Amino acid sequence: MDHILGRKIGMTQVFLENGSVVPVTVIQAGPCFVTAVRTPAKDGYEAVQVAFEQTNKRITKPKAGYLKKRNLSNLRFLREFRSSAEGAEVGQAITVEIFAKGDFVDVCGTTKGKGFQGGVKRHGFAGGPKTHGQSDRLRAPGSIGSGTTPGRVFKGTRMAGHMGHVRHTTLNLQVVGVDTENNVLLVKGAVPGADQGLVTVRKAIKKRLAK
Repeated sequence: MDHILGRKIGMTQVFLENGSVVPVTVIQAGPCFVTAVRTPAKDGYEAVQVAFEQTNKRITKPKAGYLKKRNLSNLRFLREFRSSAEGAEVGQAITVEIFAKGDFVDVCGTTKGKGFQGGVKRHGFAGGPKTHGQSDRLRAPGSIGSGTTPGRVFKGTRMAGHMGHVRHTTLNLQVVGVDTENNVLLVKGAVPGADQGLVTVRKAIKKRLAK
């Protein structure tokens, strides 16, 4: 199993052995519990479903019954990952021990929502000229299409609109520290989302440690 669910706690900095300081994100990762194992023979694909975060809040009766059959209770999140199911068993706990200092990971989360924003903030447009009588064009997007041909605005044209609150994955972040006692993961750099946001941490799929 190479995935784990967690919550982004915030950012801090740590000193390395050589005296350099690096910014890190603190992630409360796991423990997660395997609730289902999908196999090609039975389900047509291979995946592992996990549950995360004990909660005192009421959960739906279908979810409560589903967890009760697996000797689990009051777990808030259920997620399924398309990964190798080798060695995975229902009820098995997944902790930060699947990662080690120096590993590279990919962190997926939901970015901060910015609401409705204009082209300057959303796409980095320069805006209009600030002289020659352009009193109301400072943050305008300019032309969004051509004239008679094709005579319409193309789909996907960058304009004002809803910004943020999308699923985003940051690749190849290095694990600086692993606290197995407190289920804490220290990852170099920033990860998507606000503090206390739900994140998925997986072993990097595009980068491996040099042998």
